[in-house]
Amino acid sequence: MADRDGTLRTPRLILRGWRDEDLAEFARINADPEVMRHFPSPLDRSSSDAAATRIRDHFRQHGFGMWAVEKVSGESFIGFVGLSHVDFEAHFTPAVEMGWRLARANWGQGFASEAAERALDFAFSEGRMTEIFSFTALSNQRSAAVMKRIGMSLHPEAQFTHPKLPHGHRLAPHWLYRIKKETWQRLREQQGRSLKSPDRRPAQ
Repeated sequence: MADRDGTLRTPRLILRGWRDEDLAEFARINADPEVMRHFPSPLDRSSSDAAATRIRDHFRQHGFGMWAVEKVSGESFIGFVGLSHVDFEAHFTPAVEMGWRLARANWGQGFASEAAERALDFAFSEGRMTEIFSFTALSNQRSAAVMKRIGMSLHPEAQFTHPKLPHGHRLAPHWLYRIKKETWQRLREQQGRSLKSPDRRPAQ
């Protein structure tokens, strides 16, 4: 369950509401060309602040969104992970998407997957959702790997052209992944049985 203020927790992370002091680090993340490689361009400070405002507005309107993520160990803001209503029309909308963006120093440590799994727990319990989507440019293998790792699979209509990008843009072709509530519940049950198995050995 979420905390009374809507905060979600994992062993290593806190998913919380946004604070004004997050904006400077968010701008640094959005200005990093490597972080933004699979987006049309890095963002300047005003565009980054506008993106944060949209995220906060979504929270106020819907009660969930792209949570600000910090480490339990003390790093105050490392990016966002969460859920958002898709803001364009496509063959799979209306829909809720899962998304993430973390500072490059925090890549490769399983943080995106850990936070995304907690957000899925919220979506399919408190959020009472039945299906979550995620999508990324065909070239973004790192994000696609996270989608697979958290149990998502390709939609039957696996590719679509992102309607908010110009026709012919190199990033317009996207992969579309999804996970249904019953699939997530089955995966969680399997994980629970694995953890309780007497044959399970501690990691070395």
